[in-house]
Amino acid sequence: MNTPNKITLVRLLLLPLIIFFYLAYFIPYGKLVATIIFIIACLTDFVDGYIARKYNMVTDLGKFFDSIADKVLIMTGMILIISAPITGSASVVYPTWLGLICVIIMLAREFIISALRQIAAAKGKVLAAEKSGKIKATIQYVAVTGYMIFAFVLDDIVSVSEMDKTVLASIRFVLLILFVFATILTIYSGTSYLIKNRKVFATEKTPENFAKVEEKSDEKSKEN
Repeated sequence: MNTPNKITLVRLLLLPLIIFFYLAYFIPYGKLVATIIFIIACLTDFVDGYIARKYNMVTDLGKFFDSIADKVLIMTGMILIISAPITGSASVVYPTWLGLICVIIMLAREFIISALRQIAAAKGKVLAAEKSGKIKATIQYVAVTGYMIFAFVLDDIVSVSEMDKTVLASIRFVLLILFVFATILTIYSGTSYLIKNRKVFATEKTPENFAKVEEKSDEKSKEN
């Protein structure tokens, strides 16, 4: 396992810490610690790719491993901000129903692309991430990080009931716009990726001589 892949592995190993500190209400500033670890994990996504390209360490394992780590990291972050309640509110994402729709769309995209890569792998092909996917991932990281910081503020600094309503509404509006924008980019990048790799779904034609060989073998078996 080369250096970029080891960095990718570190990203996966940080996930339990993110989950623990984000949900550990008994730890002071737990959400802040979780946010810092999440940011570090996000940065490793750019570091491993940079090292792999600069020192020519790009491998098929790295392409697959990096893609899986990215998806698991962003899925973890989105599920946390949607499902974990904060002081005075059911979820830091408001309105929750719209945030939930965005999360479902983004998670569905990741599952579909993962299925596409599995089909390609079965045919001996490895599909690397595209630039649009990396941009999408960056916006997702920023949106989730913003919500995690906001959750920390509402849990440990000032509650929803204590915060000025105008400030609260403004922050929620900006974060929601960013989240919706990430969803739109997710749809675009996913659609683009499917179109560019649509040949992966093509069914391979059976050679004509293969059918003739089968017919001959059937005739011989009947004679015997």
